Amino acid sequence: MAKKRYVQVGIGGRAQFFWGAIAESFRETSELLAFCDINQTRMNYANKLLTDKYGHPAVRTYKTDEFDKMIETEKPDYVIVTSVDRTHHTYIIRALELGCDVITEKPMTVDAEKCKEILDAVERTGRKVRVTFNYRYAPHHTKARELIASGVIGNVTSIHFEWLLNTQHGADYFRRWHRDKRNSGGLLVHKSTHHFDLVNFWIGSQPETVFAFGDLLFYGRENAEKRGVTEFYQRATGNPVAKKDHFALHMDENENLKAMYLDAEHEDGYQRDQSVFGDGISIEDTMGVMVRYKNKAILTYSLNAYMPWEGYRIAFNGTKGRIEMGIVEQSYVNSGGDKALEGALKGKHITVFPMFGAPYEVDVVEGVGGHGGGDPVLLNDLFGTPSEDVFNRAANHIDGARSIMTGIAGNQAIRTGQPVRISDLIQGI
Repeated sequence: MAKKRYVQVGIGGRAQFFWGAIAESFRETSELLAFCDINQTRMNYANKLLTDKYGHPAVRTYKTDEFDKMIETEKPDYVIVTSVDRTHHTYIIRALELGCDVITEKPMTVDAEKCKEILDAVERTGRKVRVTFNYRYAPHHTKARELIASGVIGNVTSIHFEWLLNTQHGADYFRRWHRDKRNSGGLLVHKSTHHFDLVNFWIGSQPETVFAFGDLLFYGRENAEKRGVTEFYQRATGNPVAKKDHFALHMDENENLKAMYLDAEHEDGYQRDQSVFGDGISIEDTMGVMVRYKNKAILTYSLNAYMPWEGYRIAFNGTKGRIEMGIVEQSYVNSGGDKALEGALKGKHITVFPMFGAPYEVDVVEGVGGHGGGDPVLLNDLFGTPSEDVFNRAANHIDGARSIMTGIAGNQAIRTGQPVRISDLIQGI
């Protein structure tokens, strides 16, 4: 069987998850051809890792204005999109138009207009888009879907979902490009897309109406001033004031961050280590969302990005009982350490409460690897030889659209103070 051929655009912190997997584990089925990025230094560093860490030949590199040239020259089967979120739609659509299928990280894009453009491009070209929701593949999440599908709690009527980001991982979104809502759609799109997709996946329905509140209540200069902070800085690396800040990221103390970002600044001016208590933050750190689904189930959801521990608590209420799931995750800084620690489990439990029976614990075999063991399973599904999946975890462009539209509608509700119907924003999902 011929190898599938891949190129990748956007060679920042998330990119190695994909190209590293091809180079390390899937050479028999997949071939990595080229990198594309705005920053040549960053691509050069990725090539150095390819050769030094993985023993893989260096690949050709193209600047982003050479994207079409790369497709014409390399003739890939797939384009992997891991660029800044607001640019996802640009590369997804152009790749489809040039005859390639696409694998994109979440979120698929950041607003309803860009989402509609992607849906139209899929319809127009007949090509495929795959959205990589690794949380679907974690064994404990798959078990939750299996339990609900088995009818053990009857029809799900409501879900309570609380997600906590701690002061290491949560703060990281406020240091980098994500802090500008135009780039990321805010955490309701960039981060919560994972969570809203899980709810769609678990209950087999899709969002209909969304209401939300959200604000910046901890990060940002104004909040720090209210807490009595008097010393501020723009970026951490090399700044003596930042040495006293628990939230500072010193890139010169981490080999990977230094090579990928600090040494590459001269090309694009991007500073990865901005102060989380600076000005210019336009995303929220405290959010509450209520969603009504087409099957009439109700979701209450919260996300807080400055908590003392990392993880989440979920309760599914149904016509025959209740399921409670609690997860504690390993904290991390993106690109700052071992990728296997991203979302790795520190603790978990799933408890079923039948309406007329004794509660019982459900044992789940813990997976190995990032995101609760979901990462290796997803990567094999993408680049290896996957077996038939009875849980249908592979997500397409429709799944990608349904997941982001909850957060996009939530953003509109925050702006207007009014509930938002998904169908008023977009059709066809």
